[in-house]
Amino acid sequence: MYFKRAVKAPRFRIMTRLSVNINKIALLRNARGGAMPDVLKAALDCERFGAEGITVHPRPDGRHIRFSDVRQLRPALRTEFNIEGNPTGSFCALVCEVVPDQVTLVPDAPDALTSNAGWDTVRNYAFLSRVCESFKSRGIRTSIFIDPDPEMARGAKRCGADRVELYTAGYAAQYPTDPEEAIRPYVETAIAARELGLGLNAGHDLSLENLSYFIRRIGWTDEVSIGHAIICDALYMGLETTIEKYLEAVNSL
Repeated sequence: MYFKRAVKAPRFRIMTRLSVNINKIALLRNARGGAMPDVLKAALDCERFGAEGITVHPRPDGRHIRFSDVRQLRPALRTEFNIEGNPTGSFCALVCEVVPDQVTLVPDAPDALTSNAGWDTVRNYAFLSRVCESFKSRGIRTSIFIDPDPEMARGAKRCGADRVELYTAGYAAQYPTDPEEAIRPYVETAIAARELGLGLNAGHDLSLENLSYFIRRIGWTDEVSIGHAIICDALYMGLETTIEKYLEAVNSL
């Protein structure tokens, strides 16, 4: 009889930062026009409620966060500012203009509803290397969005990235039925990243249901970026209480 062998992660714990993705707040504003809700105020409130970072993902069609939002947010924020997106020419120019604390490279197509895959860091080595070099020369920490595959982490290291961000949609989908199997490839990739000296971020479909387990199993996660679930929960609990609950989940042992 065949039994699955659990992947044992090393016992190691750091303080994981919670970065709130405010794209959905901008999406709500854009649906009606005008300036309600106020994206800048929402970002500052997230910081005031305890968020340790703000994430935005500007897309070419400006359907949620706009380039003008990014320019307005940069001088106002007091915590870490993370800009994620596909490194097209206009995106790279914006990042180099505002110089965030971190840029996360995501291979989403212009018409993608949301991010749906990580980079193939082996096939895209030449391109990603040039992008990483450009951002790092400006003092911007650079992270590459990858699927849970140790080879992709090794490729990101060769590209010159400082961190990888694990695309956690697969984990979130499988977690309700088989948490151990859901987390297994993420633990394997996280161990590889740590051995390579890469920092570790995670994001996509993380929620109050699955976040604590992820952090307990991969305790050296530097940062989680969460947007959709936080805004959904805030409809019922309010933004301040929701952020408090996510901070509790991130820091649970």
